[in-house]
Amino acid sequence: MAVNPGNLDELLKDVRACTVCSGLPFGPDPLLQAGSTAKILIAGQAPGSKTHEKGRPFDDQSGKRLRTWLGVTEDQFYDPGLFAIIPMGFCFPGTGKGGDLPPRPECAPLWRKPLLDSLPAIELTLILGQYALHWHLGDAKSKTLTETVKRWEEFWPCALPLPHPSPRNIRWFNANPWFEAELVPVLHERVARLIKKHP
Repeated sequence: MAVNPGNLDELLKDVRACTVCSGLPFGPDPLLQAGSTAKILIAGQAPGSKTHEKGRPFDDQSGKRLRTWLGVTEDQFYDPGLFAIIPMGFCFPGTGKGGDLPPRPECAPLWRKPLLDSLPAIELTLILGQYALHWHLGDAKSKTLTETVKRWEEFWPCALPLPHPSPRNIRWFNANPWFEAELVPVLHERVARLIKKHP
């Protein structure tokens, strides 16, 4: 498939019309959000079944927790001029024995670089989960997500590794109270400053 770099509106049309992946439970139906003035990039995994059905990224319990971490309203979160939401895979990949399957491998190599190159205003990238960590941090990440998140200051203020806000990670949140006590307030302040820059 030919990728149309440079023009974000045309690129988003191409992404949303993508049918490269076959055998998806709900068929190909890419779900993402982006605007040329977006200051904050949310790099997640792939849409879940609920968000796929609703047609909005993070329109679930994970999204509620994420918006609490960010200190933003739904209106702010779903403003593409503020937040670009570009997961590693754009379609719901299906479920396996341990939960949702990994993002489809075809997606990121085809679309990720052209999309990120079309977002010149990004000042903060929030990296959620192992697949996004691998793409955005590469060898700079630690062996485990917890170790990487604990080193967050090394990547700040341009990037921030985060655990996935899924309710399935409640054990992680309980085992790492420092995250919401120490890191989340810093994130609140940074996001508030970036939002103030929005015209």
